[in-house]
Amino acid sequence: MNKKNLELFGLGEGATKEDLKTAYDALRAKYLEERFMDGEVGNNAAKMLTQIEIAYNDLMSELSENAAAEDSGSSFAQVEELIKQGNDSEAQRVLDGFNERGGNWHYLQSVIFYRKNWINESKKQLEIAIQLEPENEKYKEAYKKLNEKINYDAQNSANAGQSVYQGQTVNSADDNQMGGNFCANCIECCYINMCINCLCNACCR
Repeated sequence: MNKKNLELFGLGEGATKEDLKTAYDALRAKYLEERFMDGEVGNNAAKMLTQIEIAYNDLMSELSENAAAEDSGSSFAQVEELIKQGNDSEAQRVLDGFNERGGNWHYLQSVIFYRKNWINESKKQLEIAIQLEPENEKYKEAYKKLNEKINYDAQNSANAGQSVYQGQTVNSADDNQMGGNFCANCIECCYINMCINCLCNACCR
């Protein structure tokens, strides 16, 4: 938080909203009383009332943003744990509760879609994650592995005279596209292990 604003209220980095409100009330009462004094004291009090009002609002906004970020991080950690447990439906429910959906949200949505065998939708979510956080190497590596799997599956399907992922949408029923049909597919194994390792290592931030 803004150090100068904190010092104005005599507070440190660990200050809470309650601490800030108490310090603000005391300081405001002091300058409200001095505002009616003659000379420089009154003028200074009027200036300080404006200054503490601005500082108070800024600090309150920062504290609210920090609290929201902590709640978001906690919820993401919950989604990661649910995915590791194989509880995809509950992980999806928690994800659906997010109002703000950044890169990590779309990455986790991609993992859930992949586990549901919705490969095309998984790819779309990774593309959105990369657009939102273009420097994130984890997303780019996951996207690379997923494309390798898609190309591998397409090649094998073409050799077998089949179309791959035909008619697949987010409303499609689960199928066997990533089950026994490709259990020997090392690319798929790499992709799954990479995603799960990311979750286990708590690198989904």
